Amino acid sequence: MLHYDIAIVGGGIAGMTLACALKDSGLSVVLIEAKPQSAAVAKGQAYAISLLSSRIFQGLGVWQKMLPQISTFRQIHLSDADYPGVVQFQPQDLNTDALGYVAEHGVLQTCLQEFLQECSGVNWLCPAEVLRVEYLADAVELEVFVTEPPFPTTEGDLGGLGLSGSNNKRVEKISARSLVAADGARSPIRTAAGIHTYGWQYWQSCIVCTVKPEKPHNDTAYERFWPSGPFAILPLPENRCRIVWTAPHEQAKALVALDDEQFLAELSRRYGSRMGGLSLEGSRFVFPVQLMQSSRYTKSRLALIGDAAHCCHPVGGQGLNMGIRDAAALAQVLQSAHRQGEDIGAGTVLKRYERWRQSENLTILAFTDFLDRLFSNNWLPLVVIRRLGLWLLVRVPPVKKYALQLMTGLRGRPPQLASH
Repeated sequence: MLHYDIAIVGGGIAGMTLACALKDSGLSVVLIEAKPQSAAVAKGQAYAISLLSSRIFQGLGVWQKMLPQISTFRQIHLSDADYPGVVQFQPQDLNTDALGYVAEHGVLQTCLQEFLQECSGVNWLCPAEVLRVEYLADAVELEVFVTEPPFPTTEGDLGGLGLSGSNNKRVEKISARSLVAADGARSPIRTAAGIHTYGWQYWQSCIVCTVKPEKPHNDTAYERFWPSGPFAILPLPENRCRIVWTAPHEQAKALVALDDEQFLAELSRRYGSRMGGLSLEGSRFVFPVQLMQSSRYTKSRLALIGDAAHCCHPVGGQGLNMGIRDAAALAQVLQSAHRQGEDIGAGTVLKRYERWRQSENLTILAFTDFLDRLFSNNWLPLVVIRRLGLWLLVRVPPVKKYALQLMTGLRGRPPQLASH
């Protein structure tokens, strides 16, 4: 039996952020990830990174390594289909140097992964599948099937995990005082623990792809609302752009099935001509959109973070940022309890994290759902209301500032990591 203070199941961005945040806590951590890291890094995803998330990464000590490899946007253009009234957000609206960032999955994953190699208190099991979880009064016991040692360099480096270079397929028995589920929207850990979720599937799917325009994107992010769904353009390094295009399911499937030339023609109708001609880079992907909130984020010995706890509509690029904030908040709660000599797996301790994050996440879920429903239709009363809302954003600075703070993560209680 290998003993740890905290076992994190799920080595995505949220799980790795939590492990990084616990590096100097005095707590021993094991991070268990089912997929090989090469597969995770190869994903073609890209994310909007909020100002708060950038401050959390800065507090961790990984931001300076990420920053040269990602894109900074200093303007946001918000518009409603062909309506001429465009809301322009600028850094001076928040007295900041930027409004946000766009990072590719591989960049974030690689930077966090390399940072964790230097964290002596964190051990990595990957690929590793959790076979069984048993909750005891004072611990959680896991059986984990490990198929490859973590970060191998020489056989001698594997001793800390009880593994050897010649015997790297085995069942490990692990005991932890607290278990964290960061294993995605279909979280087996959450399901096995009997934690229910509520929410719904939207009538829309999301198409994502990367394009290279003829003209510079000028570090500007665009969110244009069409009756079929939101359409976002996010600036990437090397003058590329990430497209996040929401459309009804059947329309989305039909669009993805088009050949490149036809798809680019349809894309240009939404994209406009401001950046000239477009060329596709890489593949197109489509996935359904859902809203999900867990009925609880914790129970004795267990906490949920990231997509295991909640999922939201992609409008506004909030999903990953919620998970990063979860990780920083949970790390703060666990470290505070540890310093005070409390049991870090006790329900009363973990409940502090739940009270902090569940209500804040619900606000974001409601906000993104409201935006999608308000703009994804042609019903005249709602058209009038939303265009009045755009007028208010342009004409009333406090309304504009509040909306921008909500989108950039600067509303609510910030984790201590974000103030470093």
